[in-house]
Amino acid sequence: MSKSSVFNRPRLVVKKILARAQNEGDGAVVRRSIGRPELQNLDPFLMLDEFNVSPPAGFPDHPHRGFETVTYMLQGAFTHQDFAGHKGTIRTGDVQWMTAGRGIVHSEMPAGPGTHKGLQLWINLSSKDKMIEPRYQELLHENIPKVEKDGVSVTILAGESMGVKSHVFTRTPTMYLDFTLKPGSEHHQPIPESWNSFIYIVEGEGAFGSSDSTTPAHHCLVLGPGEGLSVWNKSSKPLKFVLIGGQPINEPVVQYGPFVMNTKTEIMQAYQDYQLGKNGFERARQWCSK
Repeated sequence: MSKSSVFNRPRLVVKKILARAQNEGDGAVVRRSIGRPELQNLDPFLMLDEFNVSPPAGFPDHPHRGFETVTYMLQGAFTHQDFAGHKGTIRTGDVQWMTAGRGIVHSEMPAGPGTHKGLQLWINLSSKDKMIEPRYQELLHENIPKVEKDGVSVTILAGESMGVKSHVFTRTPTMYLDFTLKPGSEHHQPIPESWNSFIYIVEGEGAFGSSDSTTPAHHCLVLGPGEGLSVWNKSSKPLKFVLIGGQPINEPVVQYGPFVMNTKTEIMQAYQDYQLGKNGFERARQWCSK
């Protein structure tokens, strides 16, 4: 869309949360925005962490059921392995889209020395999909669509921007766009009107929804209803943020740690299945990562 484009009903910021650092996993530090008491979830999204990990810290063996995890590396590399024999390393700019479905036990650990940074998003699954078989989509940086125009560059992890679509299949309809705006630039991004959406600012500061005020890095901005997002970079430094949106599932969410189901009974069943190694967790008792 051209610089002069504006929306009749722009999406405005209705909630602003500073993602404060907290400990998670084994010695890892994350900045959690969605999944905090102030914003437990934003249907269909359950959690967003900006992680910053240096060995020997990481996320050792742990289970999941009932949702998807999307890991996007911003710096460094992470190695994933699970009890089904899958193993792989994602590096700067790569994405792993994991559907945990009925059950997975895996580890996520930094690959090599130094600091490893990225974002991990949890996306809920509808009740009909919660017990499907686990699956992966791993996207290498060079294969992810990118567009640059008028000082705005976007990496299209899921969804569509500037007329270019992602190849990734999203079971829950989702958009995940990584924007960088040069100083003085602006962008106007349509968002499906029925979807919930939010922004997470990675670097710099920007004006979102309205050009009146700016917000700095490490803030999560929940957007209200409307046709799309307008953003301006009025600063002298680049602005980097992700815009994430998804179609609400509109079902009850009951979460117990790494299990997300629709009822307390299903959560108790998930915990029991994991403890007893059944209904998708058969390999959990014998397996440990290497």
